[in-house]
This record gives sequence, C-alpha cells and structure tokens, in this order.
Amino acid sequence: MDIKYNVVKLKGSSTEEIKDSVSVEEPLEMNLKYKVDGKWETDQLSITMRTPGNDEDLISGFLFNERIIENFSDIENIEKIGEKVGDFNIQNKIVATINNTKNIDIAKIKRNFITNSSCGVCGKTSLETVEVIKENKLDISYPKIKKEVILKSPELLTSEQSEFSKTGGIHASSLIDKNGKVIATREDVGRHNALDKLVGHSHKKKLIDNHSQFIACSGRLNFELIQKGLMSNIGLMAGVGAPTSLAIDLAKRFKMTLLGFVKKNSFNIYTNKERVLF
Repeated sequence: MDIKYNVVKLKGSSTEEIKDSVSVEEPLEMNLKYKVDGKWETDQLSITMRTPGNDEDLISGFLFNERIIENFSDIENIEKIGEKVGDFNIQNKIVATINNTKNIDIAKIKRNFITNSSCGVCGKTSLETVEVIKENKLDISYPKIKKEVILKSPELLTSEQSEFSKTGGIHASSLIDKNGKVIATREDVGRHNALDKLVGHSHKKKLIDNHSQFIACSGRLNFELIQKGLMSNIGLMAGVGAPTSLAIDLAKRFKMTLLGFVKKNSFNIYTNKERVLF
C-alpha cells in the first residue's frame, strides 16, 4: 500500500515538483484470545508498525516464530476487529483465537509480550526468552544451493517487490527454491514483519520444502531474523546487507548457513559454507 505526496526533487542544479509514492505505515494491535478455566479471555499481545495488507499472515507468522504456538492448527480463527479508521479507512486491530492452550504458558506470554509493546528484542525480558528454545540443530546436508542462484537472489527479490518499485521504502523476504524460482514473497516497512508474513503465508499454504529452499531478505540480518528462520528449519538465509554478531553466533550454533552482502557478483559466507555449491 502506498500514497502519493507532493515533493520537490533536486537534480543537478534544478528542482521540480513531482508526486512521489511513499509506503504506508500504520500500527497493528495484535490480540490473543484463549480459554482460561473454560472462560474466554482476550489480551493485547503486541503493537507493531506495519504496511497494511496480509495482516493475517503477519500475526500467524509472529505467533509461530515466537513459539507462542507450536502448530498452525492451534489457531482456530483470525479476524479484524474495531472500527475502520484513518485516511485509509482500515482496521488496525486483529485477534487470533487459540484452540489449544494446554501447551501454552500464558503467564510467560503476559510477562514477555503483553506487558511490553513488542519492538523486536526490546520487548523481551532476557536473553533466555529471546533465544526461543529449539531442540535440534539443522541438518547440514541440505539444502544445497548453487552460487549462481544465490548471486541472482537480490534481483529475484527486487523483481517480486511490487511496493519497492513504487516507493523504494519497504523491505521484503522471499522463499526461493534451488532452481531460482520464487515460491512466495511478502513486503512490509518492517523487516521482521515481512519475514513473519512470509512464514505465516508459506506454512498456511504448505509451501516450505526445507530440502530445496532458502530465504532471501532485504537489508541486514539480525538475531531475530535468524531466530525466525530457525523456527521453520530454514537451512540457508541470505541478506543484501550485513549480519550482526549475534546473528552469526546464532546461525553458527544451530548449523544455519548465513550469507551477507549478496550482490550480483559477490557475497560473504559467515557460517557453514557446505550448503553453497561452487
């Protein structure tokens, strides 16, 4: 979603007034509905700034990536609530109804999310809660991705970004197979939101094949993006920007292949080069 603004553009020594497309950023209040002692309760889980659209994918991916749910079948229903507001006449509240709270630690959720507006790591209380428990390390034997496909991934990512081509101000994550086919792409002003949307959509449509696919992201790769990839057992993640030290450490610990500074003729391999075919 984008909107036109009147801007003055400087080029060389001359200026001109033009209409420029700008990505829309709106808050989304994410709520969790669940049963306690047979009675329904609804709590505000998080508020995130996002690009309107694919909000159902966003909240389902968020719930899965943060291990609030273990299976997408735990989500009984997702619906928009509240009045349509603002210049774009959209609903900025959404609620996910959970049908299985047997394995969900509601007290922990309230402590780590509901009592803190989630803005990435700052919404968590300790490193232990940031590093979502993952029992197994990834199998280093797959996926095997040719370097030519990796080098092409920034171009593939950009070609799938409908909003970026218009605004230049939005992030994206793509699920790409070993032959260079883009399986799915999601965009958002937030890098984490884009990946949550991709994960939510891909699991819902049963698109993920860990043996032959990888994820490419715009921008830099930080700890949380790697964590979200690990939750779906993604063996290789590639970013057009730099990874952070924590991202590298986490990828190394769980045997993920992490690539950064991916361009049309170069990239850096930070961990587990065995998955890259030269």
